[in-house]
Amino acid sequence: MQRPLTCVEICAGAGGQALGLAMAGFVHVALVEYEPEYCDVLKMNRPEWNVLCSDVHDFDGKPYRGVDLLAGGVPCPPFSIAGKQLGKDDERDLFPEAIRLIEEIRPRAVMLENVRGFLDADFDEYRNHIFTSIQKLGYATHIKLLNASDYGVPQLRPRVVIIGIRKDQCGAFEYPEEKPDAAKSVGETLCDLMAGNGWKKAKQWAVGANKIAPTLVGGSKKHGGPDLGPTRAKTAWAELGVDGKGIANEAPAPDFEGMPRLTSRMMARIQGFPDTWTFGTKKTAACRMIGNAFPPPVAEAVGKKIKECLEYGCVDCGSETPVSQKAV
Repeated sequence: MQRPLTCVEICAGAGGQALGLAMAGFVHVALVEYEPEYCDVLKMNRPEWNVLCSDVHDFDGKPYRGVDLLAGGVPCPPFSIAGKQLGKDDERDLFPEAIRLIEEIRPRAVMLENVRGFLDADFDEYRNHIFTSIQKLGYATHIKLLNASDYGVPQLRPRVVIIGIRKDQCGAFEYPEEKPDAAKSVGETLCDLMAGNGWKKAKQWAVGANKIAPTLVGGSKKHGGPDLGPTRAKTAWAELGVDGKGIANEAPAPDFEGMPRLTSRMMARIQGFPDTWTFGTKKTAACRMIGNAFPPPVAEAVGKKIKECLEYGCVDCGSETPVSQKAV
C-alpha cells in the first residue's frame, strides 16, 4: 500500500490551497499562518490539521525535512497592480523565506502561487533570481499563468503558479489541461442561493447573469467595508445584474426589486469553496479571507499533476529533469 503524500504549507490563509491539495490526496503535516482569524478558520474547518499560528520568519523547517511537498501562497501585495509593486523591496515579500524553507525541508516538490503582476517585466531580474536560487538547490522549475475559469471556477482569476520538482524525481511535471468551457456562469452558480429567501425573480436574474465573474478581491485590513472591488470591477458586476457596492447579509426577499448584492457564501462559491467551508461570523473579515484565497479547484488540479509526477516511480535515477520556465 502506497503511503500518503505529505505537505507543509506556508501562508495558508483561509485554506483554499490547502483544501485543494487535500482533495488531490496530500496530507498536511503543518500549516503556517500569521493571522489569528485565519488560523481559527483553518482549525474550525479541519480540526485534524496541525495549524501553527506564527510568522513564517520564525518557522523552522528542519523538523519537516523530507516531506513530499512544500506549498504556499506567498503574499501578493509586492507584485499586485493594486499595490505599489515594490517587489523585493516590500517587507511583505516572503520569497526569501520560501527559499530558506526549501533548503531546510528539501521537499520532493514545491508549489508557490502569486498574482499575475509577478510576471511583469519590472520583476524580470528578481524573478530570475528566485528561479536561480531554487535551481541551485536542485530543482527543475516551471512557471505558468493559470486562469481559474479553465478549471471549473466561475471567475477568470489569473494566478501565477510556480512548481519546483527535485531533480532526483523521475516523473515529468506537466500543468493540468486547460478546459475553457468547464466553468458555469454566475447565474448557474448562484441561482439557488439567490432564491434562498424565496426571491421571485431569481431565475430571471440567473438568465441575465450568463457569464463568469470578474476576479474577486479581498483587500487588506486597511480596506473599508466589504465590497466587490474598484469601479471597473463594480461595473463588470453590474453587467451581471449584481450590485457590487457592498455585501449582503442574506439573499433577496421574495419581492425584492433591483440588483441584488452577493452574500459572503455566494462569494465563497464563486471562489470554488464548498458550501460547508465556514469563514467565521464577521462579514468583513470573511469577505477578505474569501477574496484573498486561492481557488480550491485550481489547487486540486495542480496538486493531482504534482502527485502524478511524484508517484511516477524511481528516485536517484541519474537523469535530470530539464528546467522549464514557460510564462504565458
